[in-house]
Amino acid sequence: MEEDIEKIIKYSQSLKLLYVEDNVDARESTQMVLEEFFDNIVVASDGEDGYTQFQENDIEIIITDINMPKLNGLAMIKKIRELDKEIPILVLSAYNESGFFMDSIKVGVEGYLLKPIDLDQFVGVLNKVVEKLKLKEEIQTNLHFLKEYQDATNESSIVSKTDRDGMISYVNEQFCKISGYTKEELIGKSHHIIKDPNTHSEIYEALWDTIKNKKQIWNGILKNIAKDSHSYYVKSIIKPIVDRDGNIVEYIALSTDITNIMSPQKQLEDLVNSVGEAIVVLVQIEDFDDIHKYYGKDLVNKLENKFATQIYDLMPKECEFEKVYPLGEGRYAFAKDKLDCKSNEAIILQQLKFFQETTNNTSLKIDDFEYDISIVISFAFGVEALENAMYGLTKLLVTKQDFIVANNLVEQEQLEASKHLKTLKMVKDAIQNYNIVSYFQPIVDNKTRQIVKYESLVRLIDKDKNIISPFFFLDVAKKGKYYPQITSIVLNNSFEVLNHTNMDVSINISALDIEKKATREKIIGLLEINKAKAQRIVFEILEDEEAKDFALIKSFITQIKKFGVKIAIDDFGSGYSSFERILDYQPDILKIDGSLIKNIITDDFSLSVVKTMVLFAQEQNMQVVAEYVENEEIFNVLCTLGVDYSQGYYFGKPAPLNFEL
Repeated sequence: MEEDIEKIIKYSQSLKLLYVEDNVDARESTQMVLEEFFDNIVVASDGEDGYTQFQENDIEIIITDINMPKLNGLAMIKKIRELDKEIPILVLSAYNESGFFMDSIKVGVEGYLLKPIDLDQFVGVLNKVVEKLKLKEEIQTNLHFLKEYQDATNESSIVSKTDRDGMISYVNEQFCKISGYTKEELIGKSHHIIKDPNTHSEIYEALWDTIKNKKQIWNGILKNIAKDSHSYYVKSIIKPIVDRDGNIVEYIALSTDITNIMSPQKQLEDLVNSVGEAIVVLVQIEDFDDIHKYYGKDLVNKLENKFATQIYDLMPKECEFEKVYPLGEGRYAFAKDKLDCKSNEAIILQQLKFFQETTNNTSLKIDDFEYDISIVISFAFGVEALENAMYGLTKLLVTKQDFIVANNLVEQEQLEASKHLKTLKMVKDAIQNYNIVSYFQPIVDNKTRQIVKYESLVRLIDKDKNIISPFFFLDVAKKGKYYPQITSIVLNNSFEVLNHTNMDVSINISALDIEKKATREKIIGLLEINKAKAQRIVFEILEDEEAKDFALIKSFITQIKKFGVKIAIDDFGSGYSSFERILDYQPDILKIDGSLIKNIITDDFSLSVVKTMVLFAQEQNMQVVAEYVENEEIFNVLCTLGVDYSQGYYFGKPAPLNFEL
């Protein structure tokens, strides 16, 4: 996932973004997020200003608010579309702006971002836009072949040909697949057979004016209705084919299915947006990603399709749902107007629990394979039922729970997003003002009680001169480009300390950090510069369950040990550490996790575990450091066990050393 985000950022940084927002506070906070992904941002304060900036700059992507003075977002988009019909445009939308959806389709937007901007949602939407931009060249190539009457049945595109009177003369297999009609049912018919009756007539009037009267290419988004009545969205390029005299012979349309690009819940929005309050139930096959990896695409597709035919029958009739919505990726949805529901929420909740239990006792037999279905359920009702249910499902997958009533989660997530934005701004300001600093905590020799080394620990100084622990900012910083900058600062500070003390200096680095090429190159460069002092450096490796390339990590450890550095395994005894990994990395030092040390007096299990670790370390000729040594009693027990070094408030808190870095 992290590599995918890096690829998106690498691509988006080359794009010039036009960001249009009239609210100063919203503009500043959102711009801070956008700067993570775009190096070149042109900012406009309203629609009129945005249109001017578009004319004066080579803009490649637009993100705009809707409600603005002078010229609102939709009006600005219409004017821009007169100049450029292909530029990707994303709309910043509050949840109460869903009524603008059809109007935005008319003017041709690529997707939506919710206010306040959520990083995960933004990455998902931006990824789809990036994918479409990358496909643009391929689509243009396909258009060239279409003009020459060559292979119009490209497997990756939905292709149709229409005669001068608007009657369908050809469709490819992809057209049939998405529409649900056979070629025989389509040939000779008008495109009205798939036309959405709710789409504004102006869209089609503009389409025909462009291709028939102006003889130009029309590029836009269309909402269609398949044979089974479900709606789908396509991004279409329609080109008039002319003879040598410039007379139109026929029209060719090349389309791409963008139903999921617009938003993963668009299959439900027609229903949810048409009612005041809705009841929404989202069902997810548990551990679906693992099932997909283990059994492969073909079998998983069969499993999804078969379960889709059974899930509606498993749903209790008391819930009164009329339809199941298969959303892909092992996810299904039920929805209805709350006013049409005869049962109250308590009864529905009870029935959903029964549905979950029944489903979890169901087996699906596919070919020679039998799979025991297990599902998680997110249930919500009210004005923002769909959004709340989506947040709820995400929360279930993170917390590993199996059922949630997800009302009010949108509001909670917005508050959390606001906190993250403030944290990002705090980190950005600290980096710009050189307020990412290193504190150093002493480590003492248990035999002499003398300080023999220091651990380098990152701190942030905020605008009010408060010293902020990494607990409050580091995880948020990891989601963007600030984390590598923080790592670089900490490395520089830690190596600089070697010039001011004769003690060893321990530097924390995670397994995920080592997997980053830039971090590895930074460390090697600093070791080359400080060869004479490198033997006083200790790298404390913190394991991470998301680390994948253990061979690379092991190779890097071997490489840097040639400089004379020592390797410590940090937080040994926590959830991700293992004796097997210790043997792989061949460390010099074990740092026992503080959760074991602080309970060693009162908890016999902790005492037993620490004894085992010390014996293991001694057998492997490794030194042992104990963290969280808070009092004399703990220290005495550690000395009795044979622990070599102690670190904790009993000997000293993290603090700046008495020299300038």
